[in-house]
Amino acid sequence: MKNRIAILIEEKYGDMRSSEKQAADYVLAHMDKVRELSLEKLAANSGVSQPTIVRMTKALGFKGYKEFRYAVVEQLAGSRKEDGRANPMYGYNLSRKDRLEDIPGKVAVTSQMMMEETLKNLSSEVFKKVIGALKNARIIDIYSVENSNAVASDLLTKLLYLGLSCRHFDDYYHQKISAGNLTSQDVAVGISYSGYSRDTVEVMKEAKKSGAVTIVITNFRDSLITKYADLVICTSQQQLFYGDAIFSRTAQMMIVDMIYMGLIVSDYDRFCTVLDKSSRGVRDKAYSSL
Repeated sequence: MKNRIAILIEEKYGDMRSSEKQAADYVLAHMDKVRELSLEKLAANSGVSQPTIVRMTKALGFKGYKEFRYAVVEQLAGSRKEDGRANPMYGYNLSRKDRLEDIPGKVAVTSQMMMEETLKNLSSEVFKKVIGALKNARIIDIYSVENSNAVASDLLTKLLYLGLSCRHFDDYYHQKISAGNLTSQDVAVGISYSGYSRDTVEVMKEAKKSGAVTIVITNFRDSLITKYADLVICTSQQQLFYGDAIFSRTAQMMIVDMIYMGLIVSDYDRFCTVLDKSSRGVRDKAYSSL
């Protein structure tokens, strides 16, 4: 399990400058060494300047490097007391030698890794803009194909429960027509793990041409679909398994939940009222507990 310092770095990572990210990457990879390094030595080892190290620590909420270093020492000492064992399974390598009983654990570990990487790549500023755009949109169109349709359906359901006007079409022609009729008051959300799904890229291109705010959820920051995005939410950026489908939903579903919760918090009274009304509207479709 990640320690508190590592999680804090991953939470703030998306808003850091490139040089600060370089320092943060070194800290994540060499946490044990950091507790013994002076400011000068850490800067040299990270390949950045001393002021960059100080800016990184302040971005994490510390007053300076000294306080940050003490926190690392304290965290490492506590972690060793709690559990000195290391998890032997990182990544996901499947072979004919794997035992069936090991698969659940390996999948769980890989899913956890992807979610941590997603948090690390998420910019809080971008997230705020996404919430603002969705909350104020006249119409929200969601575009996806194949495996991403499951994520799109989940997003559609959650947005509908909050009373937002949104649509999701499986048919490419319907997607293209709807994208072409969007306006600057509307939002288009494209979901594509690879960022190269032709249909999704093409309709996002059409939506941007129409003047809509375009939001993309993808795994690779430099993929083709991001060319047509005003706002990009990038997940782990790692390619873990042939076909890309097995773990793509894990991080994307987490993003959907983040958006859902973010919308509720952004206007709590409004959305809780609508959510309660929506829930009551379908309550008769569930069996009462015995």
